[in-house]
Amino acid sequence: MSVLSALSSPLATTIALAMVSAVVALVAWALQLMQAATDRREFSLMLAGCMVCSAAVGLATVMVITLTGPDRLTGRAMLVPPNAGVSLDSIVLPWDGQL
Repeated sequence: MSVLSALSSPLATTIALAMVSAVVALVAWALQLMQAATDRREFSLMLAGCMVCSAAVGLATVMVITLTGPDRLTGRAMLVPPNAGVSLDSIVLPWDGQL
C-alpha cells in the first residue's frame, strides 16, 4: 500500500502534516538541548535531549503505523459487532479442578 493512497483524505493529510511538523520541531529542540549540553558541559541536558529525540521517534513510528495501516485515518475503521466478545466458559482456572 503506497503512502499516497493512505493520504487520500484531506483530514488525513492535514493530520499527517501536523505530525510531521511536530516531529521536526521535537528533533530541532533535541538538537538545541544537546548543543547546550555540550557548551555548558551538563549531562542532564544531554539526557533531556535524548528523551526528546526518543519521543520524536515514537511519534514518527505511531504516525507511520496509523497512516499506513489497514484501518488508517480514512474513516473506514472496522466496526466491532455487538456480539463479539470473550466467553469466560472456555477458560479453565487452575483451582477449578476440571481438566
